[in-house]
This record gives sequence, C-alpha cells and structure tokens, in this order.
Amino acid sequence: MILPEQRGYRKLIVYQKAKELLLLTYKITKSFPKVELYVLLPQMRRAALSIPANIVEGYTKHSRRDFARFLDISLGSAGELGLFLEISLDLGYINTNEFKKADALLTEVKKLLYSFRRSLKGDPKS
Repeated sequence: MILPEQRGYRKLIVYQKAKELLLLTYKITKSFPKVELYVLLPQMRRAALSIPANIVEGYTKHSRRDFARFLDISLGSAGELGLFLEISLDLGYINTNEFKKADALLTEVKKLLYSFRRSLKGDPKS
C-alpha cells in the first residue's frame, strides 16, 4: 500500500522544505502583538502559505512551462516573506535566533525553487 505522503507533490523536497517553512512561520508569528493582527501577521502567513500552495498547484498542471510559472510565483512569495522576516526582526517581534533559523530555511527553499524551475524550463541559464 502506498501512503499519501509517498505520492505526488509530497515527495518533492522543495515542497517538504516549503511546508516546513510555512509551519515555522506560523510558530514564530504566534506571539506577534495584537496591533499586527490585521497587518504584518496575515501578510507574512499568506506569503509563507503561498510558497507550497503554488508548488502544489503547479504540480497539477499538465505542462512543465505552467509548473515553472507557478514556481516563479512561489519565488515571489519567498521574496516577500524574506522582507517580512527582516521587518519582524527590526521591530523586535522575533529574536535573532528565530530570524536566523527562518532565513536559513527560506534561503534553502529559494535555492530549491530556482533549481527546480531551471530543470523544468530545460535551460541551464534560466
């Protein structure tokens, strides 16, 4: 019997790492001040959620080109999340250790996204 986690997009390392980043983002934003309840907090969570969500959506498409386009969207969301992490650190909402852990994972996810996108496009320079 094949378990659900052994099929489809769940087997992709880029998806697994993006999901890990999403869960870490939720964890570190739990203690954000109430003033951010409708501003930074949902923006940050939305950006983090968008990364694996677009990987999954791209996976369901019938062409490599479409999948690559959704990986581009994931990369854009990763860029946003990077900014939100910096702002959160600057405002004292997260500490240096939380920032370093999230930033390192974000960097890993971005590298995986770039590499995977490049392989889908078939162009070593894209």
